[in-house]
Amino acid sequence: MRELNNSAPKAPDVCLAVRETFGIDSDLEVLGFSEAEEHVPELDSAYQFDRETTLAILAGFTHNRRVMIQGYHGSGKSTHIEQVAARLNWPCIRINLDSHISRIDLVGRDAIVLRDGIQVTEFKEGMLPWALQGPTALIFDEYDAGRPDVMFVIQRILEANGKLTLLDQNRVITPHPWFRLFATTNTVGLGDTTGLYHGTQQINQGQMDRWSVVAALNYLAAEDELGIVLAKVPSLNDDQGRETAAAMVEMANLTRSGFMHGDISSVMSPRTIINWAENEAIFKDLEFAFRLTFLNKCDETERPVIAEYYQRCFGTELPHSVTAEPVL
Repeated sequence: MRELNNSAPKAPDVCLAVRETFGIDSDLEVLGFSEAEEHVPELDSAYQFDRETTLAILAGFTHNRRVMIQGYHGSGKSTHIEQVAARLNWPCIRINLDSHISRIDLVGRDAIVLRDGIQVTEFKEGMLPWALQGPTALIFDEYDAGRPDVMFVIQRILEANGKLTLLDQNRVITPHPWFRLFATTNTVGLGDTTGLYHGTQQINQGQMDRWSVVAALNYLAAEDELGIVLAKVPSLNDDQGRETAAAMVEMANLTRSGFMHGDISSVMSPRTIINWAENEAIFKDLEFAFRLTFLNKCDETERPVIAEYYQRCFGTELPHSVTAEPVL
């Protein structure tokens, strides 16, 4: 890390080596902040970075590219952006574009406030104008599920120097020089072509063209995922524990394959595996912990398929009921 002579307000002031900071094969250097503030995500020291996705995200931070990350749910798209931001000490905010997010939620609205004991109407900025005015990385989660009125608000700021016009305020907001914009999506703007993601929308191709970098993030390689589980749950870090953790990762990969082929509608993420391992450490019962962590969340009609996956990985059948009482 080396410091930069940068006198601009709220600007990156350090230069970081990608190889040392993210553990990936690259000689690039990226900009970051020497000090963290309250909106910087919490750093996960065990996080494993995908090389291509990391380089795409870093291009967004350093060169102000608009970066969209596409992939199956549970693959860690939003977390990947957050963990890059955590290492750069870059403030980062996530907004989930579900059907309840409206234009006024993003832009702002008039609100009644008390001024010297008198009720007055005052404009309260939404998250979008607030983020635009600082060195903030704004992530739009579930971007392909956004409502049309919301998407058109976003379209203007997708340009590198896109300004936001607040008509009600007769005001134009110029983005901060270090404002950054990211999105995560399950599809690539063409709608739900697989039947896996009901509720997603087709994205205006004029808007898709404004995303200058689109990266595809798949699930981690089994070896990398195993490393994360062992780092998060040290009690598994012996010969028997590593064998169990490897079978848990294999189980997760079977659910992902089944999900992609439409056999089941639930999928195990890396977080699910870690929760399973942590619950096993509590209950000292692998099958019981699996039920509480994942199986009970699944559709009853799909549980026989999941039980078959379990039998393949662990060589035992899941009982219809748990008779043994776990020891706490």
